[in-house]
Amino acid sequence: MFNNRTVAVTTDVKTGVLLLVSVLASLFLASCSSSAEHPIMVDDIAIDDPLEENNRRVFAFNAAVDDAVIHPVVGGYRAVVPSPARTGLRNFLRNIKSPVTLANQLLQGDLPGSRDVVLRAVINSLVGVGGLFDVAGSEGIEYESEDFGQTLAIWGVGHGPYLVVPFLGPSSVRDYSGYAVDSFADPLRWYLHNIDEEGIYYAKVGLDYLDLRESLIDVLQDLESSSIDYYAAVRATYYQRRDALVKDENTDGAPAIPNYDD
Repeated sequence: MFNNRTVAVTTDVKTGVLLLVSVLASLFLASCSSSAEHPIMVDDIAIDDPLEENNRRVFAFNAAVDDAVIHPVVGGYRAVVPSPARTGLRNFLRNIKSPVTLANQLLQGDLPGSRDVVLRAVINSLVGVGGLFDVAGSEGIEYESEDFGQTLAIWGVGHGPYLVVPFLGPSSVRDYSGYAVDSFADPLRWYLHNIDEEGIYYAKVGLDYLDLRESLIDVLQDLESSSIDYYAAVRATYYQRRDALVKDENTDGAPAIPNYDD
């Protein structure tokens, strides 16, 4: 009576409802935590870390996994794949994320930014061989990372508690909620699920993660070697970068820690 596609769509709808409930609960937590009595202040940015003891344990676990698994994998990736090819992959991943980026620009009311997303997608898809080459960027239409966490910030939602998640790393309740919404709403995800090609989507997620970790490895190692408290340094840098992204400030040269939708 019901085919596989009907079941898949029904499952997606249920997942969406659960996601919405989760996000609403997260935002409630975020709004409650904004009244923390003694937030940590870094460059006028308030950091709420009520779970610091647990976060430090997870942070240490992640650091051990990085040393044992992630860094060797990234090193192998760099050894096998030349820099131009790695850049091409990053350009391609950014290009196929254009619908999500455009949606967030529109939700933020940034019409010039929305125009640039469309121009970049059209130019790079047609002239840049499906997005492998950032032709638009070379013409002055620069890439701008936008995600639903930034959209929530524009709407006045605070970070909420700082979180360090196993394997994924540091973020906040607001930004992890935004990441979940972006992932669920991604048209590419819906399309591939509807044609029973979920494996392609999960491969794309894996490539996103590999590209992110490759872009972070040098910055993280430099930060670790120069920091008295590596955990606190990563935490401060994460908040500083997210604040700059929300304000559409230039983050070139700033430690990119971590922006999981970048």
